Amino acid sequence: MRTEYNPAQLDPMVVYRLLTATVVPRPIAWVSTVSADGTDNLAPHSFFTVSSVAPPIVQFTSIGRKDSLRNVEATGEFVVNLAPESLVDEVNKTATDFPEGVSEFDAVGVEREAGARVKAPRVARSPVALECELHSTLGLGNATVVFGRVVHLAVDETVLDDGHPEITRLRPLARLGKDEWSTIGEVLDLRRIRYTDWSESS
Repeated sequence: MRTEYNPAQLDPMVVYRLLTATVVPRPIAWVSTVSADGTDNLAPHSFFTVSSVAPPIVQFTSIGRKDSLRNVEATGEFVVNLAPESLVDEVNKTATDFPEGVSEFDAVGVEREAGARVKAPRVARSPVALECELHSTLGLGNATVVFGRVVHLAVDETVLDDGHPEITRLRPLARLGKDEWSTIGEVLDLRRIRYTDWSESS
C-alpha cells in the first residue's frame, strides 16, 4: 500500500521534504562567486547537474534569491567547487545564512586560490574546480536555475588515474533528506549493455 499525495494540496515545505528525501543522493555544487563590490561568497547548492557537454554547461538551482544568484547575475561568473568528504564541516558551515557582505571564505576559514579565467576565487582544498561564465537563467516558481558554460577545469593531480578523475580519490559528498549527508560508499562497476550483445547477456 502507498500513501498518495497531491502536491497542489500540500504546503510547499512538505513537497520540498518529500522531493529532497527521494531524489537522492544529490551532488553538491559548492558555488563560489564575487559580488559587484568585491565580496567573495561561498555556498553549497544540492540541486546541481551537468546540462550539456558540447558546449560544456552545468546548472545549479537557487531556491529564492540568495547571494550566489545575485552575484552571478551581477558579474556573469562563478566557480563550482567539488565538495569533498574531508571538508564536510566547512561545506555545512558555508550554508549558514550570513548577512549580505560577509564572506563565507573568511567567516568559515576556507582557503582561497585565484581562478584562471574568472574573478571568483576557487576553494584551494577542493580537488576539482569548474570555472563558469553565465549562459542563462530560468525562473521556475520560487527558484532560479543557473546555467554556466564551463570555460576552465582545474583538477588536482592526486585524484587523477591515467588522466581521469577517480571516484575513491575524489570522495565527493552528497545530500539526502532532512539533515542527512552521504559519502560514496560501495562503488559498483557495471558496463552498459549494447543492443548487439543483448541476446548473449539475457
